[in-house]
Amino acid sequence: MVRHKKNKLDTEELEIAESYERGEWQSIAIPEELRRYQALATVTLSKQSQVSISLSPEDLQAIQKKALEEGLPYQMLIANIVHQFVRGSLVKQA
Repeated sequence: MVRHKKNKLDTEELEIAESYERGEWQSIAIPEELRRYQALATVTLSKQSQVSISLSPEDLQAIQKKALEEGLPYQMLIANIVHQFVRGSLVKQA
């Protein structure tokens, strides 16, 4: 039985809560999204230092496009690329 105060939940919220308590919901992890969010959290939550770099307009535009495709701010994508390089996990393209 749902132990929620009915006056705090509307009908839809009550139905969702009851469905959840019946075990009708399950978590699904999409590996590529999970990795993206983990990288985002790592970069966001770690203590950071600011660095100023100069990029060609073409490189900056390409990075911004890639970041948009990934759903990340471009500065975070740059930080993630540097992090992967330092750890040795970047792979050269053929």
